[in-house]
Amino acid sequence: MSPVPPFILVPRKGPLIVSIPHLGRHIPDELGDIYTPEARLVEDTDWHLDELYAFAADLDATVIAGTVSRYVIDLNRPASGESLYPGMITTSLCPIETFRGTPIYKPDSEPSAAEIAKRVEGYWKPYHAALKSQIVRLRGDHANILLWEAHSIASVLPRLFSGKLPDLNFGTSDGESCSESVIAGAVDAVRGSPWSWVVNGRFKGGFITRRYGEPAAGVHAVQLEMCQSLYMEEDHPFGWRADRAAAVMPAVRAAVQGALNGLPRTAAKPPADILSG
Repeated sequence: MSPVPPFILVPRKGPLIVSIPHLGRHIPDELGDIYTPEARLVEDTDWHLDELYAFAADLDATVIAGTVSRYVIDLNRPASGESLYPGMITTSLCPIETFRGTPIYKPDSEPSAAEIAKRVEGYWKPYHAALKSQIVRLRGDHANILLWEAHSIASVLPRLFSGKLPDLNFGTSDGESCSESVIAGAVDAVRGSPWSWVVNGRFKGGFITRRYGEPAAGVHAVQLEMCQSLYMEEDHPFGWRADRAAAVMPAVRAAVQGALNGLPRTAAKPPADILSG
């Protein structure tokens, strides 16, 4: 595997973890020749979210972010490879097409089962081991913690959804990954704002939200999938738009703070019970 570390981790002491699994753009040198020129643009990256969530430091939040492109391995999919949205077009653990249906690999170059297993060992497992360790660490200091899954996506992708996506798409695995007070706090913060929003619409939360969100154990997970048009250019070279970002960042921060304010004060069981295995 590439010497590039599989994730970047900034541990802090507050009851908040911001996870950005799709921030990475790196494609290891040893794999570079098998990717199409279109794939090398890594257009489906969750671009610039480290900048958008720069306020995490002010909230004393732990931040963990992937470094490898989701075209190598998707850190927000089950390692077993099963679909999170059965019957719908979605991306897999090691996708072979972009969101727009363009081939990621050159002919006869798609990863074998052995190659996928190697990527799981080299990238997926380290990210999740680090995330688990931070959940356990912070739950040792706080009765409840918030795991905020930070994501973004192009606002119009006909292959994946019809029309334009709402600006802010909150996912809680249909209410199972966090207490109602947590998502209510997030939504109340953007209610009445210029931004459209939905809860558990097209995006209900990926593997991380579903796997680690366990309100009874004091771990409350919320995914925010936001339109990239809110803060950047959606076409290559995918540039940061400071003017747009300055407008939407306060709303994102308010949503995170609202969710934090909604955390319950007591937890029923220790996190080790749900994080084993």
